[in-house]
Amino acid sequence: MVTTVQNKPEILYLNQLLRLASEASISDENIAHLLQLLRDNAATWAKELAIPTKKDEDWRFTDLSSLLNIQFQSASTISLETEAIAPLLLPECSQSRLVFVDGIYASHLSSIAGVSEGIFVGNLGQMPVDLQSSLENYLARQPGGKATFSVLNTAALTDVAVVWLRKNQVAEIPIHLLLISTSGDTSTISHPRVLVVAEPGSAATIVEHYGTVTMGCSDRTTNSPYFTNAVSEIWLEENAELKHIRLQRDAGSAFHIGKTAISQARNSRYFGYGIHLGAKLSRHEVDINQTGEATETTLNSLTAIAQNQLADTHSALMLNHPYGTFNQIHKLILDDSAHGVFNGRVVVPQAAQLTNANQLSRNLLLSPKARVNTKPQLEITADDVKCSHGATISQLEEDELFYLRSRGLDDANSRQLLIDAFAGEIINQLPLESLQQMLSRCVACRSL
Repeated sequence: MVTTVQNKPEILYLNQLLRLASEASISDENIAHLLQLLRDNAATWAKELAIPTKKDEDWRFTDLSSLLNIQFQSASTISLETEAIAPLLLPECSQSRLVFVDGIYASHLSSIAGVSEGIFVGNLGQMPVDLQSSLENYLARQPGGKATFSVLNTAALTDVAVVWLRKNQVAEIPIHLLLISTSGDTSTISHPRVLVVAEPGSAATIVEHYGTVTMGCSDRTTNSPYFTNAVSEIWLEENAELKHIRLQRDAGSAFHIGKTAISQARNSRYFGYGIHLGAKLSRHEVDINQTGEATETTLNSLTAIAQNQLADTHSALMLNHPYGTFNQIHKLILDDSAHGVFNGRVVVPQAAQLTNANQLSRNLLLSPKARVNTKPQLEITADDVKCSHGATISQLEEDELFYLRSRGLDDANSRQLLIDAFAGEIINQLPLESLQQMLSRCVACRSL
């Protein structure tokens, strides 16, 4: 009697992606040993994993079966001209821009002449020797790096977009990390990686921008779907401050899965703004680990999707020390048959006394077919804290529409004014005026 053992499709598919990852070549010989060690460790760990399914609690509302039906290939090297990326550029960052195309550094599209001395912005091959020697203390060292897609990203590690702020250095102008995915006749996968290290007393504003050059709007489909599997690691040391905008505007046929892991030391301040507009299926996981007391954390995000898009945001804040402050507002605008998912977990153990944490999920449904699954979550064992959470799901109020119509506005403009006000609470907080204007136009276009 012969027994045939068949692996589950989720395991077989991950093995296929790992084979593609192993074929990626490391360009920099100076740190090839470190990268290869990280890749080998990730590949070994991946043998215990599989692509998540709806049976996994953290993925029960996000179905990846459509992803498993696509055979991806490694992206070919594509040369783009500056004119091709012009719609994605930000005028405030004309001299502080780092561009990667399909995970590969594009030096001719980058411009870092305006970056202050004492701040490094570049790829691994450009890093000074002293920073390269410290790299192993930060790269792939964040907690939570053994999740399936994070492991896959590490297994494909060839280069990294690096922002390194030396002690007491303040970036005078915002830094734009433009991570572009291309789409041709074949379905491709890329694994962009970002590393931000803010040494004590340093500060910066960073825009981490995912998009493609083959579309005008973020929900327009392309010839072939592509898959962006991104990981960002952020280290804030004592009294460091970071304003971080993460903008996802992938094509409407794309898949985007991203992980942002943040470590906050004593008295550090992190202001995170997540904007999610593109992709057929997107998921962003934010993990924040408090390593010292009196940290300040802000997580504000806006997702605006339509048609059959699915957008999933999972955040987790682990408070391990007292005097922490946390504020989170997550907003969803859903039209047509779009599906939004939010899970926000805040853990306040006994050690985190005198914590002040507030979390709110607000959801605006513009269509009877749109749906949302939202779960703000507080886990508190400390007894001297101020914590609150809540969720609202609503439609445009008829009374408000009637009031605006009575003042001379037509139905379309009345509707748009209310949507703009809902989205503006997040968009107007962004520290770049050009980004505010661009995203306001984008939300208005999508909700007409």
